[in-house]
Amino acid sequence: MKIAILGGTGSLGKGLGSRWIKAGHEIIIGSRDLSKAQEIADQLGLDHSSGMLNIDAAKSCEIACLTVPFANQESTLLSIENALHNKIMIDATVPLMPPKVMRVQLPEGGSAALNAQSILGEHTTVVSAFQNISAELLQTDAKIDCDVLVAGDLIEARNIVIDLASDAGLTGWHAGPLCNSVAAEALTSILIAINKKHSLAHSGIKITGH
Repeated sequence: MKIAILGGTGSLGKGLGSRWIKAGHEIIIGSRDLSKAQEIADQLGLDHSSGMLNIDAAKSCEIACLTVPFANQESTLLSIENALHNKIMIDATVPLMPPKVMRVQLPEGGSAALNAQSILGEHTTVVSAFQNISAELLQTDAKIDCDVLVAGDLIEARNIVIDLASDAGLTGWHAGPLCNSVAAEALTSILIAINKKHSLAHSGIKITGH
């Protein structure tokens, strides 16, 4: 697939991008800073032209993945206008509010993903995923023993994102409708607290059962 990573110059964007490139997907790095997008595209072994402004990346892709800090989520989505109409956008945004990142602080709309859906409107399908994965590990070839909760209102869209999780070496699980994104977003603060208290580097979640 042709995947635009919006805000793809950060560690999560680079990590997902590098793994999807290895899986054979065509990656576009989007950013509000064109030169930075082109620099990261070069680092990932892509053509220089694969680094674009977010609006152009959104227009050019089949599916998008948003990997910006929560503080930049709204402005990034507003900047791409209607470019994601009739497309899926994966939202990996975590509503961390420094300096108290170990405290769950969900946004007024309920979750970052729900806010994204409200901004983008009914013509874009938002799917929540990848909030609980170590960006540092994604940038390596290490096996990541952590699962991905995939929440979205359309099962078909969730299936696509679960396949993309598999392509990144991860196991994705159907986690219900988009409103359930609140759980995955909240878990990130809990995992940060676990890392600090127990001197871990990359705690994650794992689904078990028979």
